[in-house]
Amino acid sequence: MMNGESLVQASRRDFPMLSNSVHGKRLVYLDNGATTQKPQAVLNRIMHYYQYENANVHRGVHWLSERATLVYEQSRNKVKQFVGGSDEYSLVFTRGATEAINLVAHGLGQSHLKPGDEIVISLLEHHSNWVPWQQLAYQVGARLKVIPLQEDGSCDLQAYADMLSEKTALVAITHVSNTLGTVNPIKDMIISAHEVGAQVLVDGVQAVPHKAVNVSDLDADYYVFSGHKMYAPMGIGALVAKKDALAALPPYQTGGGMIRTVALETTTFAEVPERFEAGTPNVAGAVALSAACDYLEAIGMGAIYAHEQKVLRYAKQVLADIKGIVIHGQAEGNDAILSMTMDGIHPHDLASILDQNGVAARAGHHCTMPLMKWLKVPATLRVSLGLYNDIDDIDVLAQGLLAAKKIFQVT
Repeated sequence: MMNGESLVQASRRDFPMLSNSVHGKRLVYLDNGATTQKPQAVLNRIMHYYQYENANVHRGVHWLSERATLVYEQSRNKVKQFVGGSDEYSLVFTRGATEAINLVAHGLGQSHLKPGDEIVISLLEHHSNWVPWQQLAYQVGARLKVIPLQEDGSCDLQAYADMLSEKTALVAITHVSNTLGTVNPIKDMIISAHEVGAQVLVDGVQAVPHKAVNVSDLDADYYVFSGHKMYAPMGIGALVAKKDALAALPPYQTGGGMIRTVALETTTFAEVPERFEAGTPNVAGAVALSAACDYLEAIGMGAIYAHEQKVLRYAKQVLADIKGIVIHGQAEGNDAILSMTMDGIHPHDLASILDQNGVAARAGHHCTMPLMKWLKVPATLRVSLGLYNDIDDIDVLAQGLLAAKKIFQVT
């Protein structure tokens, strides 16, 4: 465990990207909600795999193939353990949360959903947890219902409770909003859904990098997350799901690696999780994701959460003193993300001026266009924190915002 100051000092040395300068300024990276930078330990693990362990898995009896299979399956166990998956759960490696959600949507559409069923999502959802269910509802004749928000950007839990019925087949809900940082009371929402017989898929992309997650305690049927948001490479992610739920789904893709037998007339499929991992998997990505879990555990998820909350509180205080700034979403206990607009300056212009000051922040709709419509803004400037950010970064951000006001002559 580290205190906040030593955590940042140590972690910045661990991330080669943070030694870069941008336009002659120190890089202040505040776009972690889009993707995180990678620590040297993760980069080293990728290189080690390709230098000393590279082979296809589950295919060969030679030493190298067996070694690759061993580290791949060890990584599966490690990542599942990192998010608290018990023996009741299985982990499927995917390209990321988007593929994981589509995998579940495809399977439920083929085996479970029927006309008249209802799928419940919230207005906070990323397009990846909106569009698949929207399209699936069209395909099977189901109804998509959207939980409205309260003024502070939190889900209207009474409206949610009123939506649930024997018609509810699935609730697909984000753990933490990627735009507002709103934290949903996932455990209580899952209990309510299970009481009416519905399954629950949780988008944990913005939760897993910032706080300890225990899918077994949450009792989620499906929990998805992406490696590149949690200091691992792009192109790797995971679906952690109850074995019984997965076993009831047909394959998402077919081909090599996911079969048991193939004959002219028929094919039988492998058991979970191999059934959902057709083709050559991203073994290097899997072992690197495991290394990222090791890295986060070495620091301590509690320490990371406490540090990021300290920086978030400071950011709210500093931004509150800048006239014209509106922070969208003021739900209590939000995580690691601030979404804002400034009177008289478009968010894209703010982001461009911040870039000239070395600050990487995101402007746009953040793949939450229905939420933008609710906010009545075309876009926001999003500041999303990582474990290597500190109050000095927030001070540089504030200086950049003040510079933008001066450039645009906004008082």
